[in-house]
Amino acid sequence: MRSAVVFRVLGVLLTLFSVSMLVPAGVSLLYRDGTATAFLLAFAITLVTGLACWLPTRKQRAELRIRDGFLVTVLFWAVLGFYGSFPLMLSDQPELSFTDAVFESLSGLTTTGATVIQGLDDLPRSILLYRQQLQWLGGMGIIVLAIAVLPMLGIGGMQLFRAEITGPIKDSKLTPRITQTAKALWYIYLSLTVACALAYWLAGMEPFDAIAHSFSTVAIGGFSTHDTSIGFFNSQAIELVAVFFIVLSGINFTLHFYAFRQRSLHPYRIDPECRTYLVILLITALIAWLILFTHNEHDAVASLRYGLFATVSIVTTTGFSIADHSVWPSVLPFLLFLGSFTGGCAGSTAGGIKVMRLLLILKQGSREIMRLIHPNAVLPIKVGLRAVPDRVMEAVWGFFSVYVLTFTVMFLAVLATDLDLTTSFSAVAACINNLGPGLGEVVHHYGDINSVAKWILCFAMLIGRLEVFTLLVLFSPAFWRK
Repeated sequence: MRSAVVFRVLGVLLTLFSVSMLVPAGVSLLYRDGTATAFLLAFAITLVTGLACWLPTRKQRAELRIRDGFLVTVLFWAVLGFYGSFPLMLSDQPELSFTDAVFESLSGLTTTGATVIQGLDDLPRSILLYRQQLQWLGGMGIIVLAIAVLPMLGIGGMQLFRAEITGPIKDSKLTPRITQTAKALWYIYLSLTVACALAYWLAGMEPFDAIAHSFSTVAIGGFSTHDTSIGFFNSQAIELVAVFFIVLSGINFTLHFYAFRQRSLHPYRIDPECRTYLVILLITALIAWLILFTHNEHDAVASLRYGLFATVSIVTTTGFSIADHSVWPSVLPFLLFLGSFTGGCAGSTAGGIKVMRLLLILKQGSREIMRLIHPNAVLPIKVGLRAVPDRVMEAVWGFFSVYVLTFTVMFLAVLATDLDLTTSFSAVAACINNLGPGLGEVVHHYGDINSVAKWILCFAMLIGRLEVFTLLVLFSPAFWRK
């Protein structure tokens, strides 16, 4: 393990993150809401720590190894969650404990969207923007941003890229150089954010809310500037904008890149994962509409409105809401929560297991059935026209097994803290899938649950954001052997 190289990169990333705190500090000075001091102090602490890590090791130019990339990624997200909590602790509004501030910070950075804060409508705008900004930075990953804008991370940057990007196949690059790939991803991400903000504004949001919600929409985060989330606006136009950009953000960003370069929708049409993703959303939305309508919850049009929005928001792990889904017929909330385990496409900002893995598991199951009928047949698993290597299938099944096992262990751990069954199940599911709102005691916020459960859920957020193995590999003795 090259500790000097690890600290050099960690120092650069912390320094980069510290600069982001100047934006809400400027907003605070603009609106005179009294939180500028908290942000400037947090900026200074984070900057000094980053420089303290970087200055002694700045001359270390050795290439990052695979193990170094995993360690940097995990350390960065854990450390960032800690330093990101400083403005929330130092500010008079909201008055958060250390545990609650770290929970809120990690929830933002991992794009989970689970909040411990009540009374969002009364918070200073700088704090509201900061929460949204955390989600936006965490959506594509500040590590990918660093690779894009800092040439000094170009050497060995692939190791960080592989540890950070989601999905079962992590070696594909859009361009020959990893820095160009990272830049391409961020240009697409930024373009979607700008387009989403403009669409929200044209649909009726004021500029501040439009910008803030575009951050959490494209990041598939779910934080809002209002306690009642998107339901605050009571606007079907705004809801349709949210649905459209959530669906777009749940698609593999590689497809956005190729579609833009070719000026065609053809890449979306021919991609099996994208088609499966859209079919899952469509079928689930129709089931939700049918359940709401047949149970006389709403009329046909309103049932379609609420069913569609809840499906897109929950299954893609966004977490926005326009109605209290916990009071709907019990089968529907649990159906949507199970759908959140699927999440979005690999290479998107969505959480969950990812559609590509689910698709490969279904194809593997179909192959096993065919083998029972034709024992001697050679039946390769294909996605489109490409055969999937057995090594990838092994990795997918390994990921799925560890994901389920990790969820079970954390579910039992949270249950042991005296939370009820529904709350424990939904809280762990919402955090490991980076969804946010749950059921039971956490349907609106997580502020009332005990501190032990919050720390377990913080670990669940990291597990989900880093896709299990990136974090768990650090607990392997083999990882630390020379």
